[in-house]
Amino acid sequence: MTQPTQNPEAGPEGHGFLAEVKDAVTLRAALLVLGVLALQLAFVTSYIGAFHHPKPHEVPLAVAAPVAGVAEQTARQLAELPGKPLDPSTVADEAEATHRIREREVDGALIVDPAGKTDRLLVASGGGASLSQALEEVVGRAEVARGRAVRVVDVAPADRGDSRGLSSFYLVVGWCVGGYLCAAILAISAGARPANSARAVVRLGALLLYALVAGLLGAIIAGPVLGALPGSLPALWGLGTLVVFAVGAVTLALQGLAGVVGIGLAILLIVVFGNPSAGGAYAYPLLPPFWSAIGPALPPGAGTYAARSIAYFRGNGAGGPMLVLAAWAVVGAAVTLACAVFRRGRPGAAVGSGLPDDAPSVPRFAAEGAEGGEGGGSR
Repeated sequence: MTQPTQNPEAGPEGHGFLAEVKDAVTLRAALLVLGVLALQLAFVTSYIGAFHHPKPHEVPLAVAAPVAGVAEQTARQLAELPGKPLDPSTVADEAEATHRIREREVDGALIVDPAGKTDRLLVASGGGASLSQALEEVVGRAEVARGRAVRVVDVAPADRGDSRGLSSFYLVVGWCVGGYLCAAILAISAGARPANSARAVVRLGALLLYALVAGLLGAIIAGPVLGALPGSLPALWGLGTLVVFAVGAVTLALQGLAGVVGIGLAILLIVVFGNPSAGGAYAYPLLPPFWSAIGPALPPGAGTYAARSIAYFRGNGAGGPMLVLAAWAVVGAAVTLACAVFRRGRPGAAVGSGLPDDAPSVPRFAAEGAEGGEGGGSR
């Protein structure tokens, strides 16, 4: 008489729901889910914290007047405004004030006319519409309090296809997304941690090729295709290549240090902290102190500032941000290679395999199985 066979997928008698849950959700998976929850809460906190109450703080402003004493008196009055929204400094004349705006040394300039009742406020909406509007509001109120009027002149206007000045920010965000996703895919394909220096070099080389293509296509879409950004196409291409490679190299480095968790750390650094502090929707002087301090040092902020400099200020002011991006790229590549050399000969488990990062990879098991099959045959 044939005995009923037990379903291999069914557990033993007494295998209850709690045991099934333990089998379905491992401790590693539970910890990763908790990490995702923490990342989500950090995302909400960072974005709302940065954007919920923007207000100007020490916005650099040049003040010029035909009479030096008038300029100094006006600058002193503006510096004493409650909350210190402005950081005024006197310049010789309107020409110097305009030069400083275009060099990105100041964000605006007030040209005082002692012979009349109307002064002129020079702004640069290409550096961010929110910042120029904040200057108009703050200086306008101060001028009314002094019994004067103000006329606004935009000396570096945003392009018609970039009316809010956000195209640079979104272009850089797209480059950043491509950088860390490309690096994550390179890791997922053969383990979160590079097994040797050769593999690390190959990954960095593949990342560089991707960065060249992504940088060029992004610049073409934002410039000639959509007409959202003016400026030099080769310069934007170079910037895009640097942004993508820097973000990707940092992601590879974090994966080398922390395994699959490194992907989450890259998202924390670039998306959670980097995007809201990038000066996109609100420029640095409008952000709370924490975000305005970290923004220029992170790839999204450095990339956004450099992109606006290329598009509207003929590259003036882009040198510092480009050095920041270059530093991220060099450090990320160096750490990636160092991790590969340190872990030489110890391949990591493929991402998503459920194995610890120090466990042998699936291809290695397959190779060992093949060798055993050839040598010992079937048992």
